[in-house]
Amino acid sequence: MIPVTTYQDRAVAVFGLARSGIASARALAAGGAAVTAWDDNPKSRDLAAAAGVALVPSADLDWSRQAALVLSPGVPLTHPEPHPIVASALAAGLPIIGDIDLFAQAEPSLPRHSVAVITGTNGKSTTTALLAHLVKACGGASVACGNIGTPILDLEPLPAGGVYVIEMSSYQIDLTFNLRPQVAILLNTTPDHLDRHGSMANYVAVKRRIFDWQAPGGAAIIGVDDDYGQEAADRLRAAGRKVTPVTVMGRAHEGVSVDDAWLYDADISSEPVLSLAGIESLRGRHNWQNAAAAYAAARALGFAPAAIEAGLRSFPGLAHRLEYVGTVGGVRFINDSKATNADATQHALAAFPKVHWIAGGKAKEGGIDSLKPLFGRIERAYLIGEAQEAFAETLDEAGVDNELCGTMDRAVASAARHAGVGEVVLLSPACASFDQYPNFEVRGDHFRALVAKLGSEASAS
Repeated sequence: MIPVTTYQDRAVAVFGLARSGIASARALAAGGAAVTAWDDNPKSRDLAAAAGVALVPSADLDWSRQAALVLSPGVPLTHPEPHPIVASALAAGLPIIGDIDLFAQAEPSLPRHSVAVITGTNGKSTTTALLAHLVKACGGASVACGNIGTPILDLEPLPAGGVYVIEMSSYQIDLTFNLRPQVAILLNTTPDHLDRHGSMANYVAVKRRIFDWQAPGGAAIIGVDDDYGQEAADRLRAAGRKVTPVTVMGRAHEGVSVDDAWLYDADISSEPVLSLAGIESLRGRHNWQNAAAAYAAARALGFAPAAIEAGLRSFPGLAHRLEYVGTVGGVRFINDSKATNADATQHALAAFPKVHWIAGGKAKEGGIDSLKPLFGRIERAYLIGEAQEAFAETLDEAGVDNELCGTMDRAVASAARHAGVGEVVLLSPACASFDQYPNFEVRGDHFRALVAKLGSEASAS
């Protein structure tokens, strides 16, 4: 645990008792604060109580005594309207912060280290895990934290020279003010979470805030293959900041670029410095962007290209992100359950020339219309969940063979029957999971278990 002593002998309210909320309450208490916590969900309150967190209904709080409100990222801050507890804290003039800001306040007490922050609409988790892996592969100490893995305040402090690699959602950025990252990465920006930010302009502004936290010499690494990223890079340059642009649309004369799997670093050479070809865990153009950004960050942290390349090749990948789960009867099965929107699925479809595609769930706005340019890669689609009929209509109009399967069990069974040797069955739903599963992880685990069952049955026959 990382104790937070900033609020020693003062009262602090914590609201939202998922993993990061409980970690915040414990870290504050360890630092001598008088912590009172609450959650609207009784199950979350039970978990917090079992962890020794003092519970006080938010309606009973004396706001005049509180020094701050520590808010879970999942609690509405501004849109569609502030949660009542947010309104109460604002009326009392209190700072409203999150667990990452508490970590920032605790930093002076920790061994000397570096911080790398990663955000973007897609690719955050892969890039975070990859950069932490690269630091370790290059001989350093590192941990992936924040929106991925263990809550940051539950970690034991890294030794001197270690690197905290923090994945940050837009919700977490909204609650952070004191972090000073040596490395800040913006991968990409596409419409998402607009219900929580009110507009695309607000969402974009939040994402760019990570660069405002940095000292002038901090490494600003920006994916420039979308207009929002290019504009962010231009704004920073106009303000006198050095920017490392990242593109996977061909070789560029500056920054880090990828052309046909060859990675170029303009600061080093006009020749490619390494190849991403053959790295199964980094397949596809979107993963080239993740790899290029992680490479740029590792270089900014002082590591050599040869060591970074070895780390890239040893990266195991992340579960539910284009995860290879097995081959049965000559058919490869890929779990991309993390693809909860069409933009993420676009990257998955682009990674394979032909697929048997399992898709559906709770649809996002726009459905799969944006995927039409890639429909030619779909051999057959197997549709599940609430979105199946709407998806079928879109696919029918485009002449794509599809089947209403309803459930994952039926979809996997049918895909296994129709796919031939050398072909790929891809679960990339382009939908949230909440109609049939509590989260995308459970959905992906179910897919993985069904593939394992197919393998067992094939071995026994």
